[in-house]
Amino acid sequence: MELIRGLNGLNDRHRGSVVTIGTFDGMHVGHQALLARLKDHGTRLSRPVMVLTFEPMPREFLLGESRAPARLTSCRERWRILERLGCDFLWLLRFGPALRSLSGEAFAELLAKALRTPLVVVGHDFRFGRTGEATAAMLSAAGRRLGFEVDVVPPVILDGERVSSSGVRDALARADFEQVRHWLGRPYSMTGRVVQGNRLGRSLGFPTANLQIERRRPPVHGIFAVRVHGAADEPLPGVASLGTRPTVDGEHTLLEAHVFDFSGDLYGREIAVEFVAKLREEERFPSLDALVAQMHEDAAQARQILNG
Repeated sequence: MELIRGLNGLNDRHRGSVVTIGTFDGMHVGHQALLARLKDHGTRLSRPVMVLTFEPMPREFLLGESRAPARLTSCRERWRILERLGCDFLWLLRFGPALRSLSGEAFAELLAKALRTPLVVVGHDFRFGRTGEATAAMLSAAGRRLGFEVDVVPPVILDGERVSSSGVRDALARADFEQVRHWLGRPYSMTGRVVQGNRLGRSLGFPTANLQIERRRPPVHGIFAVRVHGAADEPLPGVASLGTRPTVDGEHTLLEAHVFDFSGDLYGREIAVEFVAKLREEERFPSLDALVAQMHEDAAQARQILNG
């Protein structure tokens, strides 16, 4: 899959692609339905398929980091998932004042004239442009004038509910990882490159692989039973903490994963931490000894869950 950055990144080999548009946070089964429909059209028309998305996500720009919804996926994670699903191009536009003020008609003209797309696939609830005026209905009408077709995909319903990114966030807040797996079509995980830490975990008998969180705010916090992918040929069981480490006066959110019975060097390696079950909330302990005692309890509980 090829990454295209900004309007100036487009060239002739990209033009004429069929395209779908959205933030695609989480890449849940509703998003996957859009991409499947897009790929069907691409095959039918013998055209490459393109995903048009934005960074930062529009609500992060409009609401600010502290008020915007927590991210389900970082930009890199969306890239990995789209690549696995067979997208040809990922067109990444920076969302800022220019895109915020773009009229619906101007956005439709961008698709028709800059991209020269023959077909656009959007969800039923699609909205974009100034005051959200570029709806699916408005885009369909503009497409008839400008020469492209618009295919509006209905919502995906599972267990009587419409699958949505907000619904996935709600399920994560309840630590309902089974529903999250069902709605994402895969286990929920966070991916990142292992960075050097302060080695406190090693000194306490719990060496950890530390991942900096690329997303603005993670949708989960606390202590979890996890499986770590990328450390070995098979996923390895472990226990992880996602938070600010209040006992040692930590300031930044960090994901720390302790892999059971593992002694290899993971520094610099990209791994994925799959969340299986939440054990407890993060808390401040009166001493390091009290923290270590709780870490032993957490590890024992995680082993029981993962071996069950």
